[in-house]
Amino acid sequence: MSHDRDHRHAAPQDFGARFAFGIALNIIFVAIEAFYGWRAGSLALLADAGHNLGDVGGLALAWAGLATGRLRANDRHTYGWQRGSVLASFFNATLLLVLMGALALEAASRLSSPAPVDEWPVLVVAAVGIAINGITAWLFLAGSKGDLNIRGAFLHMTADALVSLGVVIGAAVVLATGWLWIDPAISLLIVAVVVWGTWSLFAQSLHLLFDGVPHGVDLAAIRARLLALPGVLSLHDLHVWALSTSKVGLTAHLVVRDETPSADAILEQAEQLLHEAFEIKHVTLQLESPEFAAHCELADGEEPGCAGSEAARRTA
Repeated sequence: MSHDRDHRHAAPQDFGARFAFGIALNIIFVAIEAFYGWRAGSLALLADAGHNLGDVGGLALAWAGLATGRLRANDRHTYGWQRGSVLASFFNATLLLVLMGALALEAASRLSSPAPVDEWPVLVVAAVGIAINGITAWLFLAGSKGDLNIRGAFLHMTADALVSLGVVIGAAVVLATGWLWIDPAISLLIVAVVVWGTWSLFAQSLHLLFDGVPHGVDLAAIRARLLALPGVLSLHDLHVWALSTSKVGLTAHLVVRDETPSADAILEQAEQLLHEAFEIKHVTLQLESPEFAAHCELADGEEPGCAGSEAARRTA
């Protein structure tokens, strides 16, 4: 016997419109930044323009992940394209790490052979960049805690704001002191901060791509609470994975007593427990008798999802 309910709730905000606005705003800024970087002879400003252009691609990728997650399921893709948001998060984090690596190499090179730059245009344009990137990051702040894909977009734009801040500080210090090494030194510091903040996004998205248990889901607690339900003898084949960056799925086989009066009551209690205590909305449960569980190929006790299958065999 199985029971599957997928409760869908409308997203609190339309992030599609925010992605469109953020991409348009940043494309305009990249063009301005590249022009003034060329005019001022600032390699740092040109490099930041290239970095911002890469982040425009990251925003587009995150937007595509959001869009694919809304495509309907069909006979070929029974879960739809929800996993697209996880894939977008992974590529977003990878892209940001690669860009930071390139920036670190350039900064290291400039430390050994600094070159003079017209710093005033650099300072002004980078200051504008702080405002634009900060506004764009703010657009995604509300969804950054509940959706890994949107968090990737938020981190991208926050990183851009930090890079622009570093350019402003570097330009101001160079103007005041003439120390050309300040600019690449600050760039290396920014790279370290951005990589530190991005690594968790990279690790979590990679973990989810391999169907790892989503961050914040306590599998041991789920197993214990299900086993504590009245009438449940044991469980096996318990799996929890990410359907998308904001949705979690769960499947399990529950072994129930032969004399259990109502299978529907157990299903109702189990689903309510998973919904309210663990915020898992997509639940598929199979109820089995001890006799059936004793011969179930999935109840071999060798997988992490098994619990109490020996008890079921003894009962049988």
